[in-house]
Amino acid sequence: MTGSILILGGGCFGLTAALELRSRGWKVTLIDQGALPHPDAASTDISKVVRMDYAADAQHTGMGLLSIERWKGWNARWGIDLYHEDGFLVMSRGTMQPGGFEHDSFHYLSGLGHALRHTDAAMLRERHPVWNAERYVEGYLNPIGGWVESGRVIAMLAKEAREAGIEVIEQVKAPRPVLAAGRCNGIESSDGRVWTADLVLVASGAWTPEVLPHLQNVMWTTAQTVFHFQPSQPERFRAPAFPVWGADIAKTGWYGFPANADGLVKVANHGVGRRVNASDTRVMPAGEEEKYRAFLRETFPALAEAPVHSNRVCLYCDTFDGAFWITHDEQFEGLVVAAGDSGHAFKFTPVLGEIIADVVEQKDNDWTPKYRARQPTAVGSDGARAS
Repeated sequence: MTGSILILGGGCFGLTAALELRSRGWKVTLIDQGALPHPDAASTDISKVVRMDYAADAQHTGMGLLSIERWKGWNARWGIDLYHEDGFLVMSRGTMQPGGFEHDSFHYLSGLGHALRHTDAAMLRERHPVWNAERYVEGYLNPIGGWVESGRVIAMLAKEAREAGIEVIEQVKAPRPVLAAGRCNGIESSDGRVWTADLVLVASGAWTPEVLPHLQNVMWTTAQTVFHFQPSQPERFRAPAFPVWGADIAKTGWYGFPANADGLVKVANHGVGRRVNASDTRVMPAGEEEKYRAFLRETFPALAEAPVHSNRVCLYCDTFDGAFWITHDEQFEGLVVAAGDSGHAFKFTPVLGEIIADVVEQKDNDWTPKYRARQPTAVGSDGARAS
């Protein structure tokens, strides 16, 4: 099965799908409302977590492990290390308990033969001295995992897309799928341009609920905050002493990264977020910096007074259950949706293209059933997604 396809959105879903479908013989046109990497896209940041740790979730653990192998392959292919295997350290304010993210991830991965390092307060004090070992008592370090320079990855994928013969059309004014009489007939812009193809794939991230309002009962846009601090001694905040981390993450949402080449330490909170419209002006909530500094005083006192270099409001497209939404649309023929990142998609970038392309072509794939169209339930999103 091949033909022509329009892809709306040039983030990790849209670009990887474009490249994979092009490799399978499809004629691919990718349309985005901005330049790539889009400055407002969730993937356009200095870093995203890469991990295989998903409690006892076998599918996402497997996807994470394969993604890590492919991240290393991309480093080799590109001749530049955009994936940094600095490890993933998760600590709990109490002892690890069954049913908790730290406990279940540790035991599940250990059972698969992964060499994790159990970490208690004494070891934390010795090996990770900027942590407050009085507050965090137990956890583990997974040496396989780390972080990726996400904005630079999108730029590389966009370059590869153009080189592969994909038509990439940027700076399109308010592109929307054309939906009429139970069918998607193409994509149109607010200035009257129209594109048509056999299929349309909407991969527009946080903008998906706006361009496909009939899905607003199963997905919505949420705003999360990110701060970049600039400590005077950035070497104290680099791996191995300071790898990617989660601080009682399933309960608190706090996670972050080692200092990058510019000495910036990214700290973020992954919570329920504030529901917003992606096209609205982004506003940092009042008191947000103090909330961050209160956390840092408790967890990393040496970072608590570091100046803020920058901050941003990052938008997720959350589904009701935290699983992606990759499926042929049930209401409009010719429409495929790849959205619902739910704050944890970027780490899977190297495997997303195959998943989406198999859905487009309606091929069997062990991972796609989890992401099919489904009825909303009261199940909440996974608090340990830690993008």
